[in-house]
Amino acid sequence: MKTCWTKHLTDEQKAVCEHGGTEYPHTGEYNNHFENGVYKCICCAQPLFDGSNKFQTGCGWPAFIKPFDNAVRYLHDESHGMKRTEVRCNKCDSHLGHVFDDGPTPEGTRYCINSICLSFD
Repeated sequence: MKTCWTKHLTDEQKAVCEHGGTEYPHTGEYNNHFENGVYKCICCAQPLFDGSNKFQTGCGWPAFIKPFDNAVRYLHDESHGMKRTEVRCNKCDSHLGHVFDDGPTPEGTRYCINSICLSFD
């Protein structure tokens, strides 16, 4: 990771943020959380997603239409026999989740993000 300050993270957060793991579906704190505010990277506090861009998918993880400009970066991911696009924090390089092209809006994107990677203000 670039500058991820991880001493404050739990072992579960480290497994996802540092090692690219995934939390169990339907278990995350922000899966069914729909309030106005800003979702930030748990590692470095970079603002990532506006709460107004969050939507319900039933997939088990928080879903967003789009991130803030320049908040994330993308990596090609062919792990687990799938072709996906990984989403990482652009400031500290923490693994956040993946983006898919099956979203409900004209943008067509669904940012599927692990709750454990997020904080909320």
